[in-house]
Parts: sequence; structure tokens; C-alpha cells
Amino acid sequence: MEVSDGDILVPSALSCPEPKRPKAVSMLHPYLASLQHKFLIAVMVAGAAPVWAFQASPAAPPRDADVIKQAPSPKASAYYHFALGHLYQEMAEALGNKAEYLNKAIDNYKLAMQEDPNASFLVEEVAGLYIAAGRIREAVLEAEQAIKANPDDLNSRRVLAHIYTQQIGGGDGQSRRIDEAMVKRAIEQYKYVTEKDPKDVESLVMLGRLYTVTQDSPASEAAFNKALEADPDSEDAMTGLAMVYSNLGDSKHATEILEKLSTKNPSARGLMALAQSYDQLHEYALAAQAFRRALALDPSREDVKLGLAQELAQAEEYDEALKNYQEVAEANPRDPQAYLKMAQIYQHQKKFDLAHDALAKAAEIEPDDMEIKLDESLLDEDEGKVSAAIVALKQVLNGTEKSTYNPSDRQFRVGMLDRLGRLFLTLEDFDEAVKAYREIGTVDPDLAARAEAQVIETYRQSKDFKKAQEAADAAVKKYPNDRFVLGAHAMVLADLGHGDQAVAELKRSVTEKPDRQGYMSLAELYERTKDFTEMNKALDEAEKLSKGKDEQVGILFMRGAMYERDKKYDLAEKQFREVLKLDPDNTSALNYLGYMFADQDIRLQEAAELIEKAVAAEPNNGAFLDSLGWVYYRQNKLKEAEEQLDRSIQLMTHDPTIHDHLGDVYFKEGRIKEAIAQWQLSLAEWDTSPASEKEPEEIAKVQKKLDSARVRLAKENTHGSPANN
Repeated sequence: MEVSDGDILVPSALSCPEPKRPKAVSMLHPYLASLQHKFLIAVMVAGAAPVWAFQASPAAPPRDADVIKQAPSPKASAYYHFALGHLYQEMAEALGNKAEYLNKAIDNYKLAMQEDPNASFLVEEVAGLYIAAGRIREAVLEAEQAIKANPDDLNSRRVLAHIYTQQIGGGDGQSRRIDEAMVKRAIEQYKYVTEKDPKDVESLVMLGRLYTVTQDSPASEAAFNKALEADPDSEDAMTGLAMVYSNLGDSKHATEILEKLSTKNPSARGLMALAQSYDQLHEYALAAQAFRRALALDPSREDVKLGLAQELAQAEEYDEALKNYQEVAEANPRDPQAYLKMAQIYQHQKKFDLAHDALAKAAEIEPDDMEIKLDESLLDEDEGKVSAAIVALKQVLNGTEKSTYNPSDRQFRVGMLDRLGRLFLTLEDFDEAVKAYREIGTVDPDLAARAEAQVIETYRQSKDFKKAQEAADAAVKKYPNDRFVLGAHAMVLADLGHGDQAVAELKRSVTEKPDRQGYMSLAELYERTKDFTEMNKALDEAEKLSKGKDEQVGILFMRGAMYERDKKYDLAEKQFREVLKLDPDNTSALNYLGYMFADQDIRLQEAAELIEKAVAAEPNNGAFLDSLGWVYYRQNKLKEAEEQLDRSIQLMTHDPTIHDHLGDVYFKEGRIKEAIAQWQLSLAEWDTSPASEKEPEEIAKVQKKLDSARVRLAKENTHGSPANN
């Protein structure tokens, strides 16, 4: 008898005592010969009667049903069908998921569960095989019919629930959309199963995970706790419960659970979850230690080594982090991620050449990877190579452009366009900045009003007040109730000298519909008009509506600026100290406080340290560089002062204060003509500044210095003294 792929190879082969039969099968498919041997062993171990004991004609191999009739007991029969199903499953996989063997595997696994209802561990296998065989609809119908005939057929419910769960993401493994109907159906089945079988830990864990998907935290917590009652050592239940607390923002409770798990039953998975929990608590050293323990349990896991390296970098243990990234890169030279992370560390360390080298290696592996190009843009920006940063960022935008965007892609693109606008502002290319901001409104219409407010601010920054007014008037007509637009419109009115009208307009809007942003805009407007009493009242109202640390920091900062402008320096310092207590790395507060000390010519060493920290974080911030140059001038470090002010003026060419400061440096160095030129530029910039930003006292000081310098220059020229060598 010839053997073909369509025959039941193993039963027919094992029913024949002749040694030629296995050999013939081996010639047909070498892998199947080993499966025959595995099957025979499995059946013998299970305690079922040997296959050759069944009476069957060599010309007609025994059918599965014939074998069952002669099985000595339901338990032995279950073992037999389990072994046979497993064999068919392996044969199907060996032959590329051949449908015939998938179907036979399904049939035998189902028979095994019928003979032994406790064989629920087969549920996942059966559901997976149905999906692989493309029999999902049939599987659902079969399970529903079985449940209709016997509502307490828990294994049919488990199969049905598992299939529903597999379909939650659309069934293709690619979709990000959650099929809520499938979630609901899966929950219904798992709820029934766990009510009837409260010791079914796996179903309780699945129920907890499904409730996590629906963001029903109380139900999810209850399911995981029931699973832990049934099995206090369940890793799945403990990690699931920890995730519930983490999602609720209770990272401390989540960490306690995972610490208990790692002590009682340490595993790579549990330790990785613990590391992530420590990360959320910003306990990066502890997170790194958890990853080290996970790596010791499973040294082959590259994802664990990558996690360890990332936490080490967060903990500022850069040498060890780089060592781990290098090991990952050597183990998997075609993966660019390690090189990307190395580049980020080098960038943080200001080792720009090494950062570029690492990015170049990543680009060799993935030349068209947008993440690499984005990192190139960020690196160029950090170096002060703004034009190069724009080129790289445009490549990212072009490479990710689509006709429509899902929420995640839309958010990413909006962020990139906003950054592009800021880069163009740095170059004072205002027209291109306007284009970038207006595109934000096209990509996300919900942000169109805010983008238009940014357009208005761009025109104000360029001192093109005509365009600013046109844009503001048009925006108010289109978005009459948007706080950002109303605030921008009010600022334009103040720029044009209509401060009272601006205040009345914005105050009326805020009175009609009070909100935090409205009061913040009103406070900023009062600052422009130097009405600090009303500004303080507006900030009080905004503070009542503030939530969270960031909003509180915003109130404190504006109040500090208000006191500084009102020359109440002690109160201003107190506010900025409060900001730094809440946010120690707040660069704006560091800079403002340091500049305030330098301007008063007091506590210069502390001022320098504060501003240097701000500049280290934002090395291309023109305002911070001006502050640093000014404090160096106060310390009589004229060379260092000139260097910082030169860098500052390249970034902010139209700022009258920077020209004034550079003039002071030149004058102190004896470079009178150059000082005069800078003070003239300062006055010219003051002349074109909006009415709301003009400082008569500062302008008078610059004019006085300029007049005095001209007199000195005239005297030196009269006496033939070299005034500017």
C-alpha cells in the first residue's frame, strides 16, 4: 500500500509489525518519522492500550472513532486523543499549517476535552488552531451550539472567550482599534466561567485583563484579587494587579506588589515589570537593579539588556549604559536601536562627534528610518546647527506625510510642525514659521485656533504689526470664543497702543465665561500695561482654577515676574524659589532669578551658577546666553561676556537689551566706536518695538550712555588719542 500525505500516517504505520512501514514514511517526509516515535511513546506513557492491539486490517487503517470504542477508560482515551492531537498539530506545522492536519488536531483536542473536562489547558490550543485553519465562524457556531445544549459546558465557553479575545484588535494583529463588541462578548463568557469555577485562575486573569482594556479598574482589581485567592503565587495575577494600580497612578502600591513577587517567586518577566514600576517612580537606580536580576535569570534576553541600559542612562551611569548598548549592538549588528540610544547619551554628554558617529551607524542599517532622521535633527539643533536641523526635520515630515492620520500619527506630526516653526523663528524666518504653524490647523482642525494664535505671535515677534493685526482680526471673527485667539488679539491691540481697549475686550470675555486660560491671558495683558495690582488679582483667579504641578508652577513664575517688574525683588525671589522647589530644573526660573541678581549686581557667583545651569540645558537659547553674558560682565569677565553676547545676538538680532549689554562690554574694553554702534542699534530696536514693550527708563539710560560715549570719542579725537584700537 502506498502512503500519501492524505493518509493517516501514524495509525496505519504503527498497526503494521513490519519494519518497512516506518521506513517508507521516513522516505516520504523525514520529520514525520520522528513524530511516529513520539506518538507511540506518548500513548504508552498515557496508559492507553497499544495501537497494534486494536484489530484492524492493514489495508484499512483504524479510524479515530474505532480506537475510542476500544479505549480502556475515559481518562486513557483523553490521553490518547491529546497525544494524537499534539502529533497532528506538529505535523500541520511541519507542512506549513496544512488544513487537513489542523482539522484533525482540533477534532482530537476536542475529544480529549470531552473525555476529561478538566483538560482546560487545551482551550488555547483549540482556539489557536481554529484561527490558523480559518474556521473562526464555524468555531463560534459550534461553541454556541454546545453552550445552548449545555450552558455549563465551560470548555466551550473558554474556547469561545479565547476566540473573542483574539479578535479584539481586529483579528489581524496590526489594528490599533479595539473592537468593543468583542471585548464585551469575551467578558460575558469569562464571567460565566469564573462564577461556575472560581478556582480557574487563567480565566480570572483574562477577565482582569479585559476589564483593564475597558478601563474598569474596580472590576479588574476584583478579578485579579480573586485569582490571587485561588493561587497566591500567580505571577500573571500579581503583575496584572500591579498594572491596575500603575494605571491609577498608584505606582507605589504597584511596586510593593511586584517587590513581593520578585522576592517570593523571582522571574525575568516579574522583575521586568518591577523595573518598569520603579521607572514610573523615577527610581532609576532601583529599576536598573531589577533589570540586572532579570538578566541574571535569562542572559539571552536582549530586551532586558536594553531596558537595563536605558535605566542606567536615566540614572546617569553613562559608562555602564554605553557598555550594555555596545554589547547589544555587537550581538545584533543589524538592529539600529542600540546605536540610537548610544547617540542620545553622547548628545547629552555634549560629545557631538561620537553622537554623529553612532547615528551614522544606525543610518547604515536603516537608511530610511524616520526615527534616525529625527534624532539627527535634534542633534543638529543641540549643536546650534539650526539650518541642518530644519533640513533633517523636513525629511521626517516628508517621509511621514499621509492623506489621513490616525490620532497617534496626527499628534506626532503636530509636534514636528510646531518644532519646525520654532526652528524657523530661531533663524528669524518668520514667513516659513507662519507656514508651519498654519499647517498644524490643516492636520488637526481642533488645534486650528491655537495655531492661528501662534501665527499672530509670530507676526508680533517679527514686528510686523500690520500683519499681526490683520491675522488677529480674522482669527477673532473665525474663532470668537477661543481664549488663545482672544488673548493674542488683545496683545496686538496693546502693541498698537490701545491698552485700555485690549483690557476691556479681554476682561469682558473672561467675565462672561471664566476659565484659567482667560485669566492667564488677562494677567499677561496687565503686565504689558504695567497694572500690577490688577495682574495680581487675575493670577489669584487663575490659581483657583489651576490643577497639578505644572499649572501651579506657571502661576508662581508669572507672579515672580510681576514682582520683579514692580521692583519688589524679595517677593520675586520667593516666588522663583518656590518654582525651583517644585521643579528644580525649570530653566526659565533659573535664568530669571540669576538675571535678577546680576541686574542688581548682587550675589554674582550664585547668579552665574543659576544661569549656567539653564544654558547647559538650553545651549542655544538667546535670552539665556544674554543673561550669562551680563553676569560675566558684572564679574568683570569681559572676554567671556563678549563671547556669550555675540552668540546671543546671532540668535536674537532685534533685541535692544542684548545690543545694550554688548555696548557696555565694548565700552569697558575701551572699544568706544563699537560700543556706540551697539547702543545705536539698541535705540533703533527700541524705536521699532511695540508700545506695550517700550521701557522709557531703559531707553533713557541707553541714550545717556550713547551721548557720553560720543563726547568721549570727540575729546579723544581732538587730542589725537587712539580711541578704538
